[in-house]
Amino acid sequence: MSLFKELTVKPWERKGIIGGLKAEGTFDTSPEKVALVFFVVVASVIFSLFAVSYLIRMELPDWAPLTEPTQLWFNTVLLVLSSVFFQWARNITKTDSNKNVMTAFVGAGLFAIMFIAGQYLTWENLQAEGFYMTSNPANAFYYLLTGVHAVHLLGGLWVWSIGLIRMISGTEAKELKLSIELCAFYWHFLLIIWLIMFALMANT
Repeated sequence: MSLFKELTVKPWERKGIIGGLKAEGTFDTSPEKVALVFFVVVASVIFSLFAVSYLIRMELPDWAPLTEPTQLWFNTVLLVLSSVFFQWARNITKTDSNKNVMTAFVGAGLFAIMFIAGQYLTWENLQAEGFYMTSNPANAFYYLLTGVHAVHLLGGLWVWSIGLIRMISGTEAKELKLSIELCAFYWHFLLIIWLIMFALMANT
């Protein structure tokens, strides 16, 4: 029996000191955080490939740079405010107070929705002026980059809406701490991506 017991033991489930190090047997990082980090890495690679393709394509003679609409500066401010409000909500969840967490969380989502609405308005104005996707490779890249970014933002808003429903139904902020933290992290990531893309398109 002792031999069978030794063969079937699972050392990774033990808790204690192994080799002078304390082994708890589990990771502190939640599966949701790991999944989000993995997704962010993949998304970063995708946007990086788009950026490289953009820089390579613009060297060809048929490239006609698109003048960036003034509306994009206003849209950028909206996305910055959305990220700031998410960080505000995240900071509140680190305390025992629920004060202003609803305001911060709702405000973050509303600014993000306004950003997407502003992007759509920009697309509509460009098409009204004759800047269609098929008119020029530069136009096509503009619609592609801004469109893919907007899709990623819509995915984040879906998660935000679930958290908002839970918050309205009476769930305490401390129980939504992980959701708010992940939203804040994701929005900071999308803000950085947008700033890089905006700088790329505005200076080429």
